[in-house]
Amino acid sequence: MTADPRATAPTAQPGSDDDPRLVVNGVEVARYVVHPGLDRRHGPRPYLHPVRTLAGTPVTDALPADHVWHLGASLAVQDVDGTNLWGGRTYVRGTGYTWRDDHGVIAHTGWRERAPDRLDHDLRWRDRAGRPLLTERRRLAATPADDWAWWLDLDTTLASATGRDVHLGSPATNGRPGGAGYGGFFWRAVAEAEPRVFTRDAEGEETVNGSAAPWLALAGAGPGGGAYTLVFAGLGPGDRWFVRTSMYPGVCVAYAFDRPAVVPAGRPRRRRHRVLVADGHLDRAAVAARLDRSARP
Repeated sequence: MTADPRATAPTAQPGSDDDPRLVVNGVEVARYVVHPGLDRRHGPRPYLHPVRTLAGTPVTDALPADHVWHLGASLAVQDVDGTNLWGGRTYVRGTGYTWRDDHGVIAHTGWRERAPDRLDHDLRWRDRAGRPLLTERRRLAATPADDWAWWLDLDTTLASATGRDVHLGSPATNGRPGGAGYGGFFWRAVAEAEPRVFTRDAEGEETVNGSAAPWLALAGAGPGGGAYTLVFAGLGPGDRWFVRTSMYPGVCVAYAFDRPAVVPAGRPRRRRHRVLVADGHLDRAAVAARLDRSARP
C-alpha cells in the first residue's frame, strides 16, 4: 500500500512540548503525543513515539514514507461502522484500496491522571462529521522489569457512544486476501534490517501472522545498531496477531483479523496489552523467564 502523494507529510508539527513522557528509574522511555495536529487522512490519534529501551535505542517509527499513517504505538482501526480511523486508503470490497472521504479522528478529551510512570485519560472515536462512535478510557503505565528491560501496560475500555452496537472491521473482513486483518493495538517498529519474529512454538512472518499464541517477540536493531527485543502479550477473546517483517516491521493485536468484532451497546469492551521493551536479543528461554517473573504475585 503506497501513500497518496497529496498526503505524504504532516500539515503541522505532530505533538508539542506539553506532551507527557513516561519515565522508568529516572530514564525517559516514551513520549505520548496527545494532539498530533495531522491531516485527517493520516488517522489523527494519540500515539507513543519515540519509545526507547533503557539504553536509549529507539523502537518505534512514526510518519514513515511507506505508510505515513503508521504512528509509533497506537490504537487504530480501519473500519469503525464505516469510518476509517486508521488512516490511508480504505479497502473496499470488489474494488481494493481507495481514497475516500471517510476519515475520522480519535481525540483526547480529558485527563484523569498524569504521573511520570502512568497516564490515565478519556478519548472519543469520532466519524468524519465529528459524531462520537465510541468513548474510551485508556490507562498507560511504565514499570521496570530488570536492569535491561521495562514493561509498557496499556489498559483500554471501549464503549458504544451511539446507543447501538458498533462494529470493528479490517481490510480482511472487507474482502482483502492475504491475512491483512490489521487494526487494534498497532506497533510500528524501527529496524535497520528485517527483524526476527517468533512465538513459543513458531517463527517467521508467514507462520505467526494470524496466530493466537500467548506471546509474540520481535527482535531487531534500531538506528546505530542497538539490539532490542519487544515481547507482546495480551490477546483478548477473538484477537489475533497481525505481523509484518519483510515489507516493514510491525506488530498488531488485531481486533478483527478474519471476522468483524463488536462493541455491544451497554457492554464495554476491555483489553489489556503488555509489551516488554528489552535491550539485546532475547531467545525463547529468556522471554519465558521474564514472562514467568512478571506473572508472580
